[in-house]
Amino acid sequence: MKIKQAVAVGLLAMTPALTGCLSHTRSVQKMRLPDVVLNATLDQLLNQVDERYYALQGMTASVQISASTGGSLQGQIKDSMNFSGYIIMAKPENIHVILLLPVFRSKALDMISDGKSFKMLIPPKSCAIVGSDVVTNNSQKGLYSLRPAVILDSLMVRGFSPDDMITMTQDSRPVENPKKKKDWIEEPEYDIEFLSAPVNQVARTLRVLHISRVNMLPYRQDIYNQEGKVVTQAFYENYQKFDDGKIDFPTKIVIQRPLDELGLTITITKATFNQKLDADQFDLGQQVPANYALQNMDDPVSAKTAPCVAHATQLPR
Repeated sequence: MKIKQAVAVGLLAMTPALTGCLSHTRSVQKMRLPDVVLNATLDQLLNQVDERYYALQGMTASVQISASTGGSLQGQIKDSMNFSGYIIMAKPENIHVILLLPVFRSKALDMISDGKSFKMLIPPKSCAIVGSDVVTNNSQKGLYSLRPAVILDSLMVRGFSPDDMITMTQDSRPVENPKKKKDWIEEPEYDIEFLSAPVNQVARTLRVLHISRVNMLPYRQDIYNQEGKVVTQAFYENYQKFDDGKIDFPTKIVIQRPLDELGLTITITKATFNQKLDADQFDLGQQVPANYALQNMDDPVSAKTAPCVAHATQLPR
């Protein structure tokens, strides 16, 4: 027994030395908590999301839009579009996007959608693209896969449906202080997951909304397809108040489409909300000029062979 006690005492005596020899200190990014952290229940957060969604009935905005195509599958990312223009949208699913040529300010692109079908005219290329708002040809990538619904779903953070199942978790993200370099903040967040109604006890993730606990505004939204893959990631920055302070809206929206290898950055320079819009702003009945090449995105043959393929992926600079 005395021998065992002696061994135990000896091991304890060696512990500091062993600890000093085996331990290693390495540097990590130093973080601090925000000065203010807000709290809310899930019901309060859902009510806030609904209030923001229903407060916005329409918008006319002057914008700068840049696009990039490519990604890890191609091994490169190419910036292929940078235009000024306008985005006009109205509930429930109407959107009109106009992009202008840099010097002459004539139309480079004119795209309209009613939520079901869309039409896109590219005057400098004498080309028109039509089809449904849902991509039916999975081989379409880059700008060729762009649909108005992608922009609309990213701009408008929708409220929840009565059929949705909803869960909430808490997390945090590192944020650098824009006013002070090397000042990193561990910013807490609420993550709200919207799931479909269960089928055979299996619910599918529809989207996840990330809300900052510093200002209780969404900073990111992830939208999933039926296979559980992220099809759209929208990031929201630089919120401003519009419509006499009734609406908080981001003036920079970054849209990533990882499966399509497409990225869009929309910067709002001026915006008016909830104004009365003319009915012809969303008129899809306008005839395509006779001299335009016509691309039907819902027709697999047309999508692969029509002259618009080149025009759709190589917009003018």
